Amino acid sequence: MVRVQFHGLPAAWNARSLADAVEQARAAAGDKQVYLMGGADLIRQALAAGYLDELTVIVAPVVLGDGKRLFDGFTESLDFQHLWVRQSPFATFIHYRVRH
Repeated sequence: MVRVQFHGLPAAWNARSLADAVEQARAAAGDKQVYLMGGADLIRQALAAGYLDELTVIVAPVVLGDGKRLFDGFTESLDFQHLWVRQSPFATFIHYRVRH
């Protein structure tokens, strides 16, 4: 069971898979965009499945334990187009387009 909360939609889904959750979210969103938010595991799954058109990586200078490497164990080649970067006192946001 996968629990996924999509930004901008009122509900979370308990789905059998990420594919199920994405399908439900797209149906609920209609013509609006669907945003997927999560950690390294979820991002790797979404990239591998081709669900992401854009990706924002947030880098914050805070140590929260070991953490997970975003692309660790990823076996496919990925092509990203850098779109923009935004900085704040707390984090740096780096935004990319995923080239399919």
